[in-house]
Amino acid sequence: MPPLTDLLQDYQILTMLSVLLLMLAWESVHPFFAFFRGDLKSRGRHGLRNLFVGAVNALLVSGVFAGLWLTAAVFAESQRFGVMHWLEDGLNLPVWAHAAGAIVLLDAWTYLWHRMNHEIPFFWRFHKVHHSDHTMDVTTASRFHVGEILFSSLFRIPLIMLFGVYFWELVLYEVLMFAVVQFHHANIGLSERIDRLLRVVIVTPNMHRVHHSRWQPETDSNYSSLLSVWDRLARTFRLNEKPESIQLGLDNMDDEDSQSVKGMFKTPMRDGN
Repeated sequence: MPPLTDLLQDYQILTMLSVLLLMLAWESVHPFFAFFRGDLKSRGRHGLRNLFVGAVNALLVSGVFAGLWLTAAVFAESQRFGVMHWLEDGLNLPVWAHAAGAIVLLDAWTYLWHRMNHEIPFFWRFHKVHHSDHTMDVTTASRFHVGEILFSSLFRIPLIMLFGVYFWELVLYEVLMFAVVQFHHANIGLSERIDRLLRVVIVTPNMHRVHHSRWQPETDSNYSSLLSVWDRLARTFRLNEKPESIQLGLDNMDDEDSQSVKGMFKTPMRDGN
């Protein structure tokens, strides 16, 4: 039987593609916003641009950082270093409790990192690529500047050791987190009742649409990626009673040059960031 990590990595790819295809179909049948209505060419060009940027990032992570993360996790395990290893040894934690704790710690960091990308101007230069998409859909979940991925991947190395995370737990978190990220970026029509029930636990489309508003008080809210609890605890949770009225994107970045692949890569160097 293949090692657990290998199975989870296979499931990670399968889950990403499955959710992508499911959300694309849902967006086609029952979209929330009427983007690209009757214009499959524009929709396809938009999606391919975002997915190309995501593929570049995936190559960077798999080719450079996955090995470094594995090394960090193996080192922490061998030295019994890190919060979850200390708890495991001291309290004799079962496997499920160790994994649950690791996921909570990783998700708390993801909230903090996301908030840093909004509050620190240098990081915002890169994060603007994600927010500049004024026709947000499931492919926007892959639209991040390679610089942002570089910094977030570097910061993860010491955090993996500090948290005492097994590598398979990191992969499991990635599977869960990115599936939810694809879901809440998707341009899908979901009843408010179901959205309200789901956002008790996870981030939902109506919650995340507020975050992608071009009105800054809404942009600077709802930073959570997987679990919605972090915004509630940090008092950054915000809803819009009329989500259909939200204007997505960023001012002065709707032009074709900003939305092109080349423009996305050049965004951090633009004046006025």
